[in-house]
Amino acid sequence: MAKAKSVVLGVTGSIAAYKACEVIRLLKKESCEVTVLLTPEGEKFITPLTLQTLSSNKVVTGMFEVPEDWDPAHVALADKADLVLIAPATAHIIGKIASGLCDDIVSCVVCATKAPVLIAPAMNANMYMNKAVQENITKLKRAGYKFAGPVRGMLACGYEGIGCLAAPSDIVKEAKRLLKR
Repeated sequence: MAKAKSVVLGVTGSIAAYKACEVIRLLKKESCEVTVLLTPEGEKFITPLTLQTLSSNKVVTGMFEVPEDWDPAHVALADKADLVLIAPATAHIIGKIASGLCDDIVSCVVCATKAPVLIAPAMNANMYMNKAVQENITKLKRAGYKFAGPVRGMLACGYEGIGCLAAPSDIVKEAKRLLKR
């Protein structure tokens, strides 16, 4: 990609949050500027310091952080994004987005952006196959949201099934495709 693209990466509360590190590394390798948004649940799995070190940008963890310059964070980030990527995306964040709820920095940025949104789900197979979750995914796809994965594999709960985060390389490949549009 010739011009540096701005990717806003939302990291939510999944054990797969550690894979966001590889997603960041691969996006940076593609000359993308990466700004990370971390939900409170995501902070239980990975630290802002790790994500800041890898992205070379301040990690936004809350909607009410005092900005260095006056600018409502969710609007400024939404406007700045060439792509909003949520990896990993939990059933919770998918449901909030599908319902239009905006009570954390990730859901607010998604609601405020005009950029493409790519969602990479990661959750237990039973959660992923739950009728409500599937209806939320279908609703978002109809609204133009894009999805990468999930894939079948060994889940954190010890079961094998659908729900594993797609490979970071596959997520970034789809992100690149969307950025070229």
